[in-house]
Amino acid sequence: MRLARIAHPSGVAFASIEGNGDDAEVLEIAEHPFGQPNFTGKRWPLADVRLLAPILPSKVIAVGRNYAKHAAEFGNEVPSAPMLFIKPSTTVVGPNAPIRRPSDVGRVDFEGELAVVIGQPVKNVPAARAASAILGYTVANDVSARDLQKSDGQWGRAKGFDTFCPLGPWIDTSIDPSDLALRSEVDGELKQDGRTSDLVHKVPELVEFVSRVMTLLPGDVILTGTPEGVGPIVNGQSVSITIDGIGTLTNPVQDL
Repeated sequence: MRLARIAHPSGVAFASIEGNGDDAEVLEIAEHPFGQPNFTGKRWPLADVRLLAPILPSKVIAVGRNYAKHAAEFGNEVPSAPMLFIKPSTTVVGPNAPIRRPSDVGRVDFEGELAVVIGQPVKNVPAARAASAILGYTVANDVSARDLQKSDGQWGRAKGFDTFCPLGPWIDTSIDPSDLALRSEVDGELKQDGRTSDLVHKVPELVEFVSRVMTLLPGDVILTGTPEGVGPIVNGQSVSITIDGIGTLTNPVQDL
């Protein structure tokens, strides 16, 4: 199932997407998408609704340096345990929403990532049971103010600006995340070309590790890390991140 959050003629709702291309439709879900969804009976062509961020998490937990080649491109070692940082919920925006680039922060980079969406409250869940805690997977852009990341010595400010976590276009609930192609393009030029099989710490391990630290709530998001090839984005550009089997997340860049 592909779960989305949409703005439709009567308001905002969760929905399931059926079909592809010009024949795709969205079926409105009553209340929330967790558990067995209940449908209202309302449906619209996908072209007639606007896709929003597919989930509004209470927190976004991100993992740094989880691809060896990405760590190496910045002269860093891969940490022996997952390196965690938090992005505020206010960083989250949906497809086609602008990444608003502060004018006084220097270099701002895109980072294409696989995102894990949690489906139920969990604490201390073992890796062997991690799949039962996951609602599905979506595409993320861990936007980063690179100069601040270096000067601050910690990443809260550099990663925490409003709009610095685009998510979308929807959540796929059935895909196997172990070996997916991930590509990032800026204005159509390929910048990142990686596979999730190169993750140092795999998805089940990450869910176990994070849930030992904090309770994960339905809708919380874990960003799994980015492959090599990240780079700067500037006003007027467009960033598209594609994960095969899920879809493409595109966002324009605007200076504040």
